[in-house]
Amino acid sequence: MDSQSYKPVPPGIGMEENLFSLDDILLSHERLPCRTESAFPRLGFLEKSSETRDIPEGTKMEMPLWLAKGLYERKRRVLSVELPKVYREGWRTVFGADPIVVDLHKMGPYYYGLGSQMLHFDSPENPEIANTILQTFIGRFRRTMDSSQNAYNEDTSALVERLDCLERSLFKAGQSGLNSFQLWEKGRSSHLTASSLVINYRKRKMTDLQA
Repeated sequence: MDSQSYKPVPPGIGMEENLFSLDDILLSHERLPCRTESAFPRLGFLEKSSETRDIPEGTKMEMPLWLAKGLYERKRRVLSVELPKVYREGWRTVFGADPIVVDLHKMGPYYYGLGSQMLHFDSPENPEIANTILQTFIGRFRRTMDSSQNAYNEDTSALVERLDCLERSLFKAGQSGLNSFQLWEKGRSSHLTASSLVINYRKRKMTDLQA
């Protein structure tokens, strides 16, 4: 039996979410600037700055991503979602000039994940947002992986502090691959073993034969 008590579940890809992933759970609680397009009866307690019983139409407030997605409808305008500043035109220009200089963790830390989720909401800027996210990832990917491959047995805290959570996962994967290669080169790598899927398949096959 595997001694590891918890195996990290990877987040969803693009606009998809994996509700078993801790990263996606934390991402779903990122707060978005919203504006109510209709009154919300008896929900005034949700807005801390208001003392009224209802939330009137036109109220600007912040909502977690999961709630904004649940309330948002294209046909029936219940609320509109504004773009967080990091996805607006000004910051898109910065990313277009040199994405490497930006501290994504400070701006995010779920820059790619939240940006992908923003595409659920209708906006004329969605094509530009999607393109900026893609080009930012491409522009930073090589440096992230180069850093992971050139920091063997070193303190990497300074290298990862400016990375988004997705980039940190890639950096960790690069470090793991480098460590495995170094062990193999020194002849200390573990023996090849069959995949757990293959082992389980063999067990089921044996059970079927014995039945």
